[in-house]
Amino acid sequence: MLETDRLIAQLPLKRHIAGNLNTLLEVALDIQEMRVDLAASLRWAVRLGLHEGVDNHFSMAVPGDDGVMRGDRFLINPLGWHWSEITASSLVLCNADGEVLEGENEVEDTAFYIHSRVHLGCPSATVAMHTHQPHATALTLLDGGRLEMCEQNALMFDDRIAYDDDYDGLALGVDEGDRLARKMGNCSLMIMASHGVMAVGPSVAECFNDLYYLERAAQFQILARSTGARMRTIAQTVRDRVKQQMGIERVKVADRHFKALRRILDREEPEYRN
Repeated sequence: MLETDRLIAQLPLKRHIAGNLNTLLEVALDIQEMRVDLAASLRWAVRLGLHEGVDNHFSMAVPGDDGVMRGDRFLINPLGWHWSEITASSLVLCNADGEVLEGENEVEDTAFYIHSRVHLGCPSATVAMHTHQPHATALTLLDGGRLEMCEQNALMFDDRIAYDDDYDGLALGVDEGDRLARKMGNCSLMIMASHGVMAVGPSVAECFNDLYYLERAAQFQILARSTGARMRTIAQTVRDRVKQQMGIERVKVADRHFKALRRILDREEPEYRN
């Protein structure tokens, strides 16, 4: 074989290798940006009082080395770390079997069983955030507690909330994780009786924005109920119109909101990026 023929024969292999390296580099860069976003959301959860000690968990599914998102690998905050000290590099990368793929920290058991099954079982759950934030969790303590569609912030969540009315103890097994994933279904939020809340979404910005406005809506309703007066109602025709309006604006609002939060952290706590 002539040398030119041999080199030509190798070109597809070289292109294949170069393509794989480019994919790996793109995936690595994407995951680093995911780490920064997730660390920022945890830091802000502390600032807004949405955290609880070193408990609760935020996670984000990441693509495989081939760039395909399957939900079987995810970043999550490590066991025993306060959210105010989380950095991009302290987040743990683990798989659906609970093996730590990157990082020297461990994953809390209930965090693994909830988040691993939600990432696998809910198509929309690229990001999953579980908290015991005060006002939204207060709603879970009411018999049949629901976020009433009686106020503008609440209307952001019209037909987007799943309710789990069957508290069954700590999530310490695959069965409970799968049950919660089924309860979540295609919804964006879940209000979990006697427990807390979970938000899922395609990005950290959208997921965190939902948690923030859920807490605001719940706070307003807890305050209103404390007066003993009757709550207002909103006509279904208005609800339908606002739902359409919110659907258009929600992603834009989330993006603007989270960019602002990142700018503040970049000035005041830049170490979160490390």
